[in-house]
Amino acid sequence: MSGVFRRRKKDPEAPEQDAPEAAAADDTAATDSPDSAPDRAAGPWDHSDAPEDDVARLDLGSLRVPTLPDVEVRVEADQAGEVSAVLLVHGQSGVQLGAFAAPRSEGIWGEVREEIGQGIVAEGGEVDHRSGEFGTELWARVPTPEGPQPVRFVGVDGPRWFLRAVFTGAAATEPDAEKVLTESLRHVVVVRGNDPMPVRDPLPLRLPKDVVEQAGQPERPTVEPPQRGPEITEIG
Repeated sequence: MSGVFRRRKKDPEAPEQDAPEAAAADDTAATDSPDSAPDRAAGPWDHSDAPEDDVARLDLGSLRVPTLPDVEVRVEADQAGEVSAVLLVHGQSGVQLGAFAAPRSEGIWGEVREEIGQGIVAEGGEVDHRSGEFGTELWARVPTPEGPQPVRFVGVDGPRWFLRAVFTGAAATEPDAEKVLTESLRHVVVVRGNDPMPVRDPLPLRLPKDVVEQAGQPERPTVEPPQRGPEITEIG
């Protein structure tokens, strides 16, 4: 699903700036409606306001992903430890996580949501904007070789970051019946960092150092962080 998230074409190389005039220029297209305001009172969290709880999390650099009981954490990474995809799986449902740089002064989910919807419709799919726990969500039926696939897009605007969650399986159409993945999303912590980045660029993700070192051993041990270990898939 990463292909439906695109940087604005009008200035694809423009970095995020902290100066007021630059931030205003970056934010002019953000058109989120009032009913889409995210509820972050219970997470996902910015690292600066994350609670001191007993939730075990896998540290992937810009994302700290909870390892809740009965939830698989699947991570796609290359041999150097660079992560390209993070997926949480529970039963027949999954949620793919992606974190991106955003302007300081205003969120981008409203704009991104419209662009994703337009792209899906252009490919012959269907979309609907609905209110959910995290604000306005995009419910879609995406064309695939196997037929239309239901997908639910959730966006959360944080301080200089944007978190996208793409629900598939039963969680795409029955969020009330799939509370475990919603709870997992609530426990995610985003570590934005202070480096300037182009708006919408993915925040860097890496496997923990000990996992990368284990991957280079002749007999690679099973990775087992607290509660539930991530399933590591090496690519390239």
